[in-house]
Amino acid sequence: MAQLNLIKLEHELKKRWPYRDIWFRKQNDTWDRYSNFIYTIQEFEVLLERIKESVETHNLNKKHFFYYAVNRWYNFWSACAVEQLFIELDGVDAAKNKKDRLVDFSIQGIKFDLKTSKFPKGFGRNLDYAKSHQERLIKWLYLNQSTGRRYHIENRLFLIVYSTNGDHYKLKAEISWLKTHIEDYVASFDPANLKRPHITETKPAYSDIIWAIR
Repeated sequence: MAQLNLIKLEHELKKRWPYRDIWFRKQNDTWDRYSNFIYTIQEFEVLLERIKESVETHNLNKKHFFYYAVNRWYNFWSACAVEQLFIELDGVDAAKNKKDRLVDFSIQGIKFDLKTSKFPKGFGRNLDYAKSHQERLIKWLYLNQSTGRRYHIENRLFLIVYSTNGDHYKLKAEISWLKTHIEDYVASFDPANLKRPHITETKPAYSDIIWAIR
């Protein structure tokens, strides 16, 4: 993927903020195909036009498909921006195979998939507990990940966004703010501090959490 203009992309991502943080259905292959235009559109107004066209072409529920598409778009481009923030730093190397769904980059030679997530309500514990029991949260995140094509139990870094006002999802668009957290993490990266949650008996993964709290 070509180098992103992160300032412009942050501006576009924040145009999603006025709408609720809601999904009306789980992701599925059919609606994914209907909304795969999200991978080539960065401008929010263009996205809205394509959503309208798809609703009319496939006779879809307007509200449900709107949220389905804007959520996929928001998560995808936020993830692309965050990945670029990592790759721009010394000591971080982009995956050699761009189609490798298990690796986004490596830090000091250790390969990682990156997952930016809102603090999970389903974890059932508060932020203080999660921060002091990170291996439990990491194991929960692995076990409760979506069962789609990105499901795996390989090395993964979790960037967890948490807003004290409850609007966790909005922080995914705060690219310039997330940059400072990523820079701090990479600068102090020590492989000895990685967690090794045993998701299966035979294959421990290397993992860690980067907290982005505001």
